[in-house]
Amino acid sequence: MKLSEKAEEVLETMWIAIEEEGGAFFDPEQAGFSVDDPVCRELTGHALVELRQGMLYFRPEGREAGRITIRRHRLAERLMMDVFNIKGEEGDLKACQFEHLLNEGVDTKLCTLLNHPATCPHGKPIPPGDCCLQARQTGDLGVVPLTECKSGQEGEIAYIQTDDSKKMQKLMAMGVLPGNRIRLVQAFPSYIFRVGFSEFAIDTALAREIFVRKQM
Repeated sequence: MKLSEKAEEVLETMWIAIEEEGGAFFDPEQAGFSVDDPVCRELTGHALVELRQGMLYFRPEGREAGRITIRRHRLAERLMMDVFNIKGEEGDLKACQFEHLLNEGVDTKLCTLLNHPATCPHGKPIPPGDCCLQARQTGDLGVVPLTECKSGQEGEIAYIQTDDSKKMQKLMAMGVLPGNRIRLVQAFPSYIFRVGFSEFAIDTALAREIFVRKQM
């Protein structure tokens, strides 16, 4: 079932109003549209919500759809603000645009990439997915900073999290590029790692900006 972007946004707003703020129903006029709006017909037509006396109520299928859409939105916020370092209103806008591209399966890969975050950058909860529960049970935390690896541990470089162009150029010159294999040789007093046939030493601050998909 493919919903319009506006319908997904309404489900997100309903989720916040009902599931997080404790409301029993949702007043569409507070969101700036009426019960005659096409988005209401779309949501009722898919049996996601019920319309009673001018108010919208979640049906079970709609509550689950709302949970998924708010999860995708907040994961997109994490991606924009944590990985791409796009903050403030621009970050919120980009997240709103990107979330609609997170079809089933893509959001799971993004959640794993972000190490299954529990909250969005604004501190609001991200509803957990099956991938989060599985990661907790198996102890596989997915992508982590290099500082969380143990000496001798290997992995695949996932991304570099820095907005400092000089740091980025330095790491790239070392071969620290997404997809390359990395092995942590030493974690104290400095971090020494191997990429290919070369070894490099960096400080803790720089090591925190290298994110690795660990291999068990």
